[in-house]
Amino acid sequence: MAKYIHSMIRVLDEERSTAFYERCFGLTVAERLDFDSFTLIYLSNAESETELELTVNKDRTEPYDLGDGYGHVAFSVEDVDALHARLEAEGFAPRKLVDFAPGGEVIARFFFIADPDGYQIEVLQRGGRYK
Repeated sequence: MAKYIHSMIRVLDEERSTAFYERCFGLTVAERLDFDSFTLIYLSNAESETELELTVNKDRTEPYDLGDGYGHVAFSVEDVDALHARLEAEGFAPRKLVDFAPGGEVIARFFFIADPDGYQIEVLQRGGRYK
């Protein structure tokens, strides 16, 4: 059976991006591979074996066009309200908290936040299918 191990996104500024993911989600650099024209940075934390790979193309100066195919990366957290409040207080501008209750019963509590390159990140209250 296949095992999901990482997702990759392209970023302009390694320092800015690694700082964002560490401060917001506790992801730290697990490995950094530097090549002539690009750098790969693997981020992880103790919560999951899955990693986020940041690719920095050294000759890139313009922001990436995220297109209309990208959706979002998702993280689950123990206390979505507390994280939302902390990120708001630190100036990260998370969007409003949402109780998703399509059938009248809340099945998810979440908010979205954009990383420094504009990638959307969904942050969900841990529970149910969102472990």
